[in-house]
Amino acid sequence: MAKGQHKSPDFLKLQPFGQVPAFQDELTTVFESRAICKYICNKFPEKGNQTLMGGGDGGLLSRTSVDQWLEAEGQSFIPPSSALVFQLAFVPMFGFKQDPAAIEQNEAKLANVLDVYDCRLGESKFLAGDDFTLADMAHLPNGHILVSKNEDLFMSRKNVGRWWEEISARPAWKKVVEMQNAPQG
Repeated sequence: MAKGQHKSPDFLKLQPFGQVPAFQDELTTVFESRAICKYICNKFPEKGNQTLMGGGDGGLLSRTSVDQWLEAEGQSFIPPSSALVFQLAFVPMFGFKQDPAAIEQNEAKLANVLDVYDCRLGESKFLAGDDFTLADMAHLPNGHILVSKNEDLFMSRKNVGRWWEEISARPAWKKVVEMQNAPQG
């Protein structure tokens, strides 16, 4: 989006905030990554991982647990992790100077979040229970960059480290990483 296509009138019809992502099919247009994931899971419940929206029983408690931890990801994990991804990956990529104070502040905030996760992951295999769900999947993009820049944030915590190793080793995620690393053009 370096050329500003995301601010064009046509794109703003799809995503009124002029941000990525936006998803369109024959039925509707959906924006915001978590909403897109939920839409796809609900539209194609017979495809892929049957537990992404909640445990195999599909009950209210398992769906609520997924929603709860997906909200925790959006409200608690994303703010400091996105600030760190910006400082550790994008700032150097564009040749700018990193802000050590912003890095330190957001590492401390993220450490607090990961401490809560470590406690939770001592009680269950994944954040929302014993099945891999959207609540786990949502952590992969920022987590991948952060682990490559500062592995200790995740791996110094026993349960977070175990969880990260498991979710980041999933074949579908490995394929995403492979596609991202493939030469463009």
